[in-house]
Amino acid sequence: MRKILLPVIALFAVALVFQSCKKTKVVTKVRAISIRGLFTLTGSGSTLGVTSSAAIQLAADDVNKYFASKGYPYSIGVDVVNTNHTADIAVAQFKNAKADGVSFIIGPQSSSELAAMKPEIDQANIIVISQSSTAGSLAIPGDAIFRFCPSDKIEGAAMANTIYKKGQTALITVTQDDAGNKGLQASVSAAFIAKGGVVSAVTPFAIGADYSAVVADIKTKVEAYTATYGADKVGVYLASFDEGTEIMKLAADVPALAAVKWYGGDGAVLSVAYTKVAKVADFAIATSFFAPSVGLPASLETQYKPIADKIKEKTKLDADAFALAAYDAVWAIAYTIEANNGDVSDFAKLKTSFVEQANKHQGITGSDALDEAGDRASGIFDYFGIIKSTVDGTYSWIFKEKSE
Repeated sequence: MRKILLPVIALFAVALVFQSCKKTKVVTKVRAISIRGLFTLTGSGSTLGVTSSAAIQLAADDVNKYFASKGYPYSIGVDVVNTNHTADIAVAQFKNAKADGVSFIIGPQSSSELAAMKPEIDQANIIVISQSSTAGSLAIPGDAIFRFCPSDKIEGAAMANTIYKKGQTALITVTQDDAGNKGLQASVSAAFIAKGGVVSAVTPFAIGADYSAVVADIKTKVEAYTATYGADKVGVYLASFDEGTEIMKLAADVPALAAVKWYGGDGAVLSVAYTKVAKVADFAIATSFFAPSVGLPASLETQYKPIADKIKEKTKLDADAFALAAYDAVWAIAYTIEANNGDVSDFAKLKTSFVEQANKHQGITGSDALDEAGDRASGIFDYFGIIKSTVDGTYSWIFKEKSE
């Protein structure tokens, strides 16, 4: 009997140990680190806002797969809020993010929103990465604002060079009254004059302004330059967001304005506001209008095209390099989190680490290397214009050429 009981007792003991191990097994909980997108989801600028929102959500999915494959006990969580392209709302949304303990923000899109947020950013421990703000006035070393696009000095020089090479020697510059577009007007003007051209600037217009007065001013300046240089030597540079369509609607009825070439800033590029109104689209085609986006290297097409295709599938909108830069921003954040073993509590260390990771990160839009002010250090530009389909009469943006 004893020989039988001993094995039974041993088995029972093993079973108790096994059950005890099962009960005390520790399950590691994955901790989510918050990234918030501050984008324009409605109204002027919403094309970029909607595509940027899709981009960071796709990036989060890819990053979390990467983290999971490494067995890390953390992940990222993204959410997006609407700033409506309005500075006051952007500031309020930033304050909400601060109260929620968010460590990273991607956005806002416009320099005016970012400028309004800056005093709050300087008092917070949050890293802010804008995918499309270009104002040179925000190129400030040492702050917590980073921009994954070149500043207006780089874009302005590229545009001025292109316009001059197109044969224009006299330029009328028109801008919406916000920091980013005024910065572009200034940089294009300075670079164009340095080339040997002449420039006449129209007073910046506010949203909801008397657009007819703005167009009348443009007309006066165009006619003066045309009389001196000839219409083929005169151009109009319009730096604006979707409100630029109001200028173009009125300009379409003025023969003198339809007789010269028009060019745009990055706030217009790929926006559906310019293709959904036939009068605006036809004027853009008649005046050879084009606008720049940060260029995408042909060598990286196999990397950025699948992401752009997924964004198009989700949003029915074309994603430009600014939206794809938002995707890259999420990855730069991810590598920063990884470099700090998931610890985002030491802000000074986190900021230093972010710069290090961005400087060595090769994203789908190219190198994310930053200059001393925390802006993308270099960039070429893709120029997009509008065409009309011969099949159904619809309008769409199409790539035209690259900057030199």
